[in-house]
Amino acid sequence: MASHSPGGVGSYRLALFALFVVSAFNYVDRTILSILQIPIKQELGLSDGQLGALTGFAFALFYATLSLPIARMADRFSRRWIIVASLVVWSAMTATCGLAWGFASLAFFRIGVAIGEAGSVPASVSLIADYYPAERRASALAMWGLALPVGLLVGYASTGWLASAVGWREAFFIVGGIGVVLAPVLFAMIKEPPRGQSEAVDVTLAPPPRLGKALQLFWGNKAYRYIVMAGMLHGFSQYAMMTWNAPFFSRAHGLSLTQVSGLMAMLGGVAGGLGMYLSGVLADRLGRRDSRWRVWIISASVAAMLPFTLVQYLVASTSLSIASALAAAVMMTAYYGPLVAATQSVTPPNMRALGQAMLLLAFNLFGLGLGPWLTGLLSDRIASLIGADGLHYALVLALLPSLVSVWLFFHAARFYAETVESGAVANAEA
Repeated sequence: MASHSPGGVGSYRLALFALFVVSAFNYVDRTILSILQIPIKQELGLSDGQLGALTGFAFALFYATLSLPIARMADRFSRRWIIVASLVVWSAMTATCGLAWGFASLAFFRIGVAIGEAGSVPASVSLIADYYPAERRASALAMWGLALPVGLLVGYASTGWLASAVGWREAFFIVGGIGVVLAPVLFAMIKEPPRGQSEAVDVTLAPPPRLGKALQLFWGNKAYRYIVMAGMLHGFSQYAMMTWNAPFFSRAHGLSLTQVSGLMAMLGGVAGGLGMYLSGVLADRLGRRDSRWRVWIISASVAAMLPFTLVQYLVASTSLSIASALAAAVMMTAYYGPLVAATQSVTPPNMRALGQAMLLLAFNLFGLGLGPWLTGLLSDRIASLIGADGLHYALVLALLPSLVSVWLFFHAARFYAETVESGAVANAEA
């Protein structure tokens, strides 16, 4: 029996910061290859197709699918050990990428990075859900989620500088080595609370159910089902935009590589981080009045994104397109904290890591795996029909899944309120 705890806000701030650092290294190590593609391609003689396989669907496949068995372990065993062990594995594999002698060896090392990173996020989210009660959860997860824009900014800036100063192989050694060295320090900072301690009702923890039973429970949970489906659809549009925004501004508005790089840093790092943080705070504040706001805020932010993106992709003015892109970037990532908090709040404490892994599986395979690829195919097809660049039209069509997600998020809010307020997720069947 785990009784309700106020969340221990002060005592868990250091642990939350440690999880933030771990997550930031996750994104630094994940993006390092994209920055080093040019020197790697020249030295190892790789094709664009091989590089695309290393950075796109292949990575997403291993990362998303392997998160499921590791999440099952996180629901049974110490999450802090799994998180730090994952950090050591992916950092060590990042360092060994500097030893690559061809495509096969680099693919092997990158799969090792994916395996390591697969264990971090579900276990971290499960810990944060036990650190903070539902009324503070979206804010806490939004703060932790800022590791994404921070990691991207640090990765883009430091990796390029290191590669120029010491070489691409040494850049892998240094970035990976830092993660390994920091692992013991971060382990000491992370706390392992009793599962379910932050719930508003007493929780009797049974062993996590078998995978088949767990999947059945997730599907039968309408709040979880609709929220994951909506997040998956929005992920398609998000990854399409994130992947193709740089080529769009280069082709449609003639921005140089330096200008595009600076703009992408502003979109992903500054604007995206601002939206992520503010939405988490706003979701918790409005959610105290009506718990449905914790999901309505996601629907509202995605709906607000759509007109800005239409302006971004369809206007001739470069300045207006950039201004619209900045506004759209704020709204595009605003879903993150509320989405993760909502799925955790409707998931039993003994299944939370698995619940996050299922969300990652849907989001990454459908979003990262299909969004950029299908948008590229659409662009080629449209270009062949109209005899001109078709990317901006393809990006407009890629927004349709997000349009559907607006309705799904709004519809899911009713089931979210019913599930949370009834206390139905306090315990799960064995």
